[in-house]
Amino acid sequence: MKSIKLIFILSIVFCFYQCSGTLFVTNPPFKVDKAFYNTWVGGQPGVRGVKLELHLKNAAGIVFDSLFFQSKRTKAVVRVLDTKIQLLGHYSTSNRRKRDFILDRNTKKELKNPIPAQQKIPFNLDENEAVLSYKKGDKMMFFKIKNIKRLQDVFYPSAPKR
Repeated sequence: MKSIKLIFILSIVFCFYQCSGTLFVTNPPFKVDKAFYNTWVGGQPGVRGVKLELHLKNAAGIVFDSLFFQSKRTKAVVRVLDTKIQLLGHYSTSNRRKRDFILDRNTKKELKNPIPAQQKIPFNLDENEAVLSYKKGDKMMFFKIKNIKRLQDVFYPSAPKR
């Protein structure tokens, strides 16, 4: 009886182990023509971000969902060009955020402060890797894009003073 339980447990563990290895699609129905990103800095202090841009061929009939890049997730912005589809991902790395904190001598009042949300993505990615999630039919699929080129940083000037 113990050997049957052991075999049963090992087979379940083996099944879960195999499922985790088949997370990414190796041959997607589209082809990545170009993949690059750049960082940008705005005219205001602390305003900055990253823009990821993908150019795809043969991507008709596919619903693109999200882009995972540099430990962040965003919805994919889809633009249709002549024969290509362009996907954009905009990631804010700004340290200027609205902070409504209660600061008081009475620490019980500070308990009402919101806990900062940590965004955790389910992938371990290098700095130049991204994951594209898309739907084909009813099934959500993931494709890992490697060796994304980094372009020159973009600096936007601040508004002129009047």
